[in-house]
Amino acid sequence: MIDEPTNTLPPVDLILTDAGLDSTVAASSLDEHGERREGHIAAERALTLYLNKRELVTLMTLGSQPEMLVLGWLRNQRLIQNVDQVAVIQVDWETQTAAIQTREPIADIEKKLGRKTVTTGCGQGTVFGDLMDDLEKIKLPETTLRQSLVYGLLKSLDQHNEIYRRAGAVHGCALCVGTEILHFVEEVGRHNAVDTIAGHMWMNHTSGHDKIFYTTGRLTSEMVIKVAQMGIPILLSRSGVTQMGLKLAQKLGVTLVARAKGEHFLLYHGAEQFLYDQPPKTIRKQKQS
Repeated sequence: MIDEPTNTLPPVDLILTDAGLDSTVAASSLDEHGERREGHIAAERALTLYLNKRELVTLMTLGSQPEMLVLGWLRNQRLIQNVDQVAVIQVDWETQTAAIQTREPIADIEKKLGRKTVTTGCGQGTVFGDLMDDLEKIKLPETTLRQSLVYGLLKSLDQHNEIYRRAGAVHGCALCVGTEILHFVEEVGRHNAVDTIAGHMWMNHTSGHDKIFYTTGRLTSEMVIKVAQMGIPILLSRSGVTQMGLKLAQKLGVTLVARAKGEHFLLYHGAEQFLYDQPPKTIRKQKQS
């Protein structure tokens, strides 16, 4: 992997609330024997975003890291080009709103909001602006990925997915360097989880050039686009790939690894940068003719 340059950028001067809530809520149910069970289910809360008093969108979220979700959403929608443009993000759960104030008016905001692409994100996501034109500007580094690193990272990830084990009904995403997990976020939809990680990266001036992004969800066009916008060259999932997701990965140069679980994976793109250095211990049985 490539060494990341020393971060010399000053911290972001941004006023944020700290309005995170529990990701699960208590609930009772009846099992197959008609016996009552006490447990937890994933929270799902509506959060409506207002940019300079203009309503943008309502997100459904667990609500655990709403400020980072809002910041990452703004980044991945390309409504704001620089984190320093944002002055305030104020989340108020009583009104279910997130008020965003920028230091200056956003140029061409009407044009950006006037064009949108509905994506395949859980619950249908939306991407604003001239999407394909912006993708042409993305240049990702060529980064070698080792088979042994994939296996080591999957073992590290086994220790996470806490909300899923407790309540189910969520997706998880992780920002990784080598086998180290820098951020792990669980959310109602995978697009919310990736946006929350994008918010953390923006706040901390984190480069994506030597990182790996992991998701429990499908590798759709939306996931490939967002990861590429974050400057991350490798995308790993335990789930499958869509046709448009693969097409965009090929176009943008994203190494695409799917169905990754245990010793199994499918490498859909990036074979030139992949090193098979740890053959699996299990031996594939020949099918009987």
